[in-house]
Amino acid sequence: MKMLERKIYKQLLSWKNENGKTALLIEGARRVGKSTVVETFAKREYKSYILIDFSIASDEIKSLFKKYASNLDDFFFFLTSITGITLYERNSLIVFDEVQLFPQARQLIKHLVNDNRYDYIETGSLLSIKRNVESILLPSEERAIKMYPLDFEEFCNALGRGDVISLIKKHFETLKPLSEIHSTIMKLFRQYLLIGGMPQAVMEFLNTNDYTKVDRIKRDILKLYKNDISKYAKGYEHKVLSIFDEIPSQLSKHEKKFMLSSLSKDARFRDYEDAFTWLDEAMITNVCFNASDPNYGLSLNRDRLTLKMYMADTGLLLSQAFSENDEMHQEVAKAIIQDRLEVNNGMIFENIVAQMFTALNKKLYFYSRADNQDRSNTMEIDFLIIDQSKPTKISPVEVKSGKNYTTSSLDKFSIKFQDKLGKKYIIHTKDLLQKDDVIYLPVYMTILL
Repeated sequence: MKMLERKIYKQLLSWKNENGKTALLIEGARRVGKSTVVETFAKREYKSYILIDFSIASDEIKSLFKKYASNLDDFFFFLTSITGITLYERNSLIVFDEVQLFPQARQLIKHLVNDNRYDYIETGSLLSIKRNVESILLPSEERAIKMYPLDFEEFCNALGRGDVISLIKKHFETLKPLSEIHSTIMKLFRQYLLIGGMPQAVMEFLNTNDYTKVDRIKRDILKLYKNDISKYAKGYEHKVLSIFDEIPSQLSKHEKKFMLSSLSKDARFRDYEDAFTWLDEAMITNVCFNASDPNYGLSLNRDRLTLKMYMADTGLLLSQAFSENDEMHQEVAKAIIQDRLEVNNGMIFENIVAQMFTALNKKLYFYSRADNQDRSNTMEIDFLIIDQSKPTKISPVEVKSGKNYTTSSLDKFSIKFQDKLGKKYIIHTKDLLQKDDVIYLPVYMTILL
């Protein structure tokens, strides 16, 4: 069976070379492939490993963490006796899978790491949710990294098109158009939009080339997420579900800021703040905040009351938005691949840019200002990022999904904040172009910003 190669694997190798100084905690939404990549890593890089999946672990295994927390010799003796697996000092890995379901294991990490006999990786979802950490002292011996759905580079590699990424990088560095190759890459990118980056969906496409079957898998994942909300967001699950269900509708509007009035005419942010936080910490959405002052140190000027909500995976967004039936999805799939979808393109492309920025570990910010007295002060910039070549400067990023568009907001923004700005970008579906002081990037080059 073909395995999906994930970039996070290099991070695991780098961590292993530190010889057990820390445990590694891998956070990510459900079904992004955490368990698979860790077990693959364990098989390839260690002489032996023990994987404890706390979603199915026996009471006998769980009891070891209570009975022998202060006696690790006995702990390892009984662990190897129960599992039948021999452990080798400095050449074995112990994996705590779905560790959020058994916080006592996470609390023992401090002592296990200090013991230094073996390496430890923890994986889990909903790890930051209050109910999963409120009763334990979080170990400082943990190093946390995040895992996301497959990015476009990983998707191309899965399809055997790694050559495409090399070409994209070359043209990004030289800022030369790709000419006739651009349309070929855009077709591949549209497949990525439609399928998304959830490993199970990508594998289904590789095995069947059937978009309908892929869509069914994505709907199953969406159902799983909703079940998690009902189970773990106790006390405000209805608010979390209402926000989650409303995301496609909010993104399909010209004004993409999340409007609480769509949930209830009397809705107040303070009543929904925990619900927004839950979705963000569960990593099934990407939250983008308004930065009232477009200056480096964007977080210092974050307006937490003004935000946009994106789905963490654009393939899931499409399955959520067009979920009526298989026939509807088949028509939408054809329209996306053939570039003839007449509605919601803005929703799709802005969401995928947010997804790609998040995979680059960028915090999401935008700029929005309305001035009824002076229209020259009314503008909205889709994203603000730090300029890579000038870390004290801000790069405004506008996303354009249509073939014809204006740049009025970017023009006004450039004049008003010219001293604070570095490179300026338009991300669009056309070929690469540099005009005046603006770089027009094809959307697939977002992975290089």
